[in-house]
Amino acid sequence: MAFTAKDVQALREKTGCGMMDCKNALKETDGNMDAAVDYLREKGLASQAKKASRVAAEGQVVALVEGDVAAVIEVNSETDFVAGNDEFKEFVNLCAKAVVANAPADVDALLASEYEGKAVSAYMEDIFLKFRENIQVRRFVRIEGKTVSYVHAGGKIGVLVELATDLPMNDALVAMGKNVAMQVAAMNPGYLDQASVPAEDLEKEKAILVAQMKEDPKMANKPDAVLGKIVEGKIGKFYKENCLVEQQYVIDGDLTVGKYVDSVAKELGGAVKIASFVRFEKGEGIEKRVDDFANEVASMIK
Repeated sequence: MAFTAKDVQALREKTGCGMMDCKNALKETDGNMDAAVDYLREKGLASQAKKASRVAAEGQVVALVEGDVAAVIEVNSETDFVAGNDEFKEFVNLCAKAVVANAPADVDALLASEYEGKAVSAYMEDIFLKFRENIQVRRFVRIEGKTVSYVHAGGKIGVLVELATDLPMNDALVAMGKNVAMQVAAMNPGYLDQASVPAEDLEKEKAILVAQMKEDPKMANKPDAVLGKIVEGKIGKFYKENCLVEQQYVIDGDLTVGKYVDSVAKELGGAVKIASFVRFEKGEGIEKRVDDFANEVASMIK
């Protein structure tokens, strides 16, 4: 029995399993949907899919550099017990290395790709069968170029800093990049520089500042021209707080990050700029489940 891409998508929606797993299941069962569901259950994948509704907000972030290619990836688990396990950590590192080696377009492509002769999805199935938790490869970024990585707090935060430079990578450049990456980890800048702030973000910030001043009795009656100048001054502060190169450098408060990078470039006798950065924080944006154990026990007694 033949099957189509729509059948694969239907099986995926029915079971929650990965695209390639669903395709293989339909292939093995000659396109029979019910048999494909059974096949996935037998393989333990449908069981994994049932657990996919459970919140996975723990896990690990890994950032690594191999030659001129770097990757940062977040893989989530349900509990910090699994996140701290060496086998789970090895899996996350394997995923990062597969991103570097295979340049996948997205998470599905990563899971379908092979690393050391085995599909990444198969490695993930092994981890699931070991721990029986919802395991999710959430996101990754891959960079080709001169890049430095930094991982904070044992996998809580991962940072990549890409450098634009005519200098060869050496210990001094790596140390500088690491310092900038630690700045990114600590201060969480939203943008690289003023030019990278989207116009809509800037207009939104200005509107907020104007609304705040109109709520202030001391400011409410000032002319719009005066308010406009005050807003421009406050936007300067916004840039200093949110743009990496304009932030106060945490290691030396007399410098901005941009000035620190310029000083290192001058010492090394070349041009160095920060081209881009990526910061992943474990579980950010995921609404964590809050268990009320006392009420749960009370309800069971009742």
